[in-house]
Amino acid sequence: MPRKKPPVVITCAITGAIHTPTMSDALPYTPEDIAAQAIAASEAGAAILHLHARRPQDGGVTIDPEAFAAFLPRIRQSTDAVVNISTGGSLTNSIDERIAPALRFSPEMCSLNMGSMNFSFHPLARRYDTWKFDWERDYVARSDGNIFRNTFADIENAANQLAPHAIKFEHECYDVGHLYNLRFCMDIGLFKAPVFIQFIFGILGGIGPEVDNLVFMKRTADRLFGDDYRWSVLGAGGAQMPLATTASQMGGNVRVGLEDSLLIARGKLAESNAQQVAKIRRIIEDLGSEVATPGQAREILGLKGADRVGF
Repeated sequence: MPRKKPPVVITCAITGAIHTPTMSDALPYTPEDIAAQAIAASEAGAAILHLHARRPQDGGVTIDPEAFAAFLPRIRQSTDAVVNISTGGSLTNSIDERIAPALRFSPEMCSLNMGSMNFSFHPLARRYDTWKFDWERDYVARSDGNIFRNTFADIENAANQLAPHAIKFEHECYDVGHLYNLRFCMDIGLFKAPVFIQFIFGILGGIGPEVDNLVFMKRTADRLFGDDYRWSVLGAGGAQMPLATTASQMGGNVRVGLEDSLLIARGKLAESNAQQVAKIRRIIEDLGSEVATPGQAREILGLKGADRVGF
C-alpha cells in the first residue's frame, strides 16, 4: 500500500503590513477584530495563526509590542492554534525593533526573512481614487522606494537573540537565492534541522507566481536540505488558491489569509480570513488529503508547545 500522506498544515496570515483599510472592509485592524478573525480562522481549520499588529485608530502598521499585547492573550485563551509572530512587519525599522514583539512574548513560531530585496506594492495605489485614512495613499505609492533589509548580520542578530526562547522560524524565501542564504546560515550553526521554509511567490521584487517556479524552488530545496526541511507555499493575490492547491498535492503545507490576498475568487473580495481557510480546507479534503490539527502541526514542526509562550 502507498504510504499515507501527512496532514496538511494550514497557516492563516490575518492582517499583514501590505493591504490598507481602503482596499477591503474585511481587513482587521482593531485588536478586537484581529482576535475575532484569528479565532474564527482557527475554528475553520488553520493550525497556525501568523500575526501582525495595526494601529486601532486608523489601521496603520505598527510593531509596538503593546499593540500585540492587546490581542494575543484573547487568542491564546480562545484557541489552541499555534501563534506565529512576524519579525518582518515593517520595511523601515531595524531588525532589533522588528524582533521586539517576539522577544517579549516568546511565541512558538515567528517569521524570519532570508534575504534583502526590493519589496513593493505601489501599483495598488492606482486602483483607488479615495482613501479612508490620510496615511494610506503615500504608504502604498512610495513603497517603490523600499528595500526590505535582511542582511546576514540581521539574520544572525535575530537568530541569536531569539535562540533562548526556543522559537521555530518560518523561514520566508521570496526567491531562490534566499534558499542558499538559509543553507549558509545552517552551515554556520544559526539554525538546526529540520527547518520550516515558506516559499513565497508573487510579491513585486521576488520570484513570480508560476507553477514552474514552485517546482524549481522545491527541487532546489530538496538539493540543499534533503530531508531536513518542511515546507509551505504562499501565493500573493490571485495566485493564493491555485498555488496552495498545487502545494497541498505535492506534499507541502499552505498559507492563506488577508495579509496575502484580499480575494476569495477572481474579482471577488473575501468576507473574512475564515472564508479563505474554509475554502482551502475544502479543496484539500476534496482532493483526498487531511488537514492538520494544531497538535499535529506542533508534532510535524517540532514546536515547544503553547505552555511555554509568554502571553
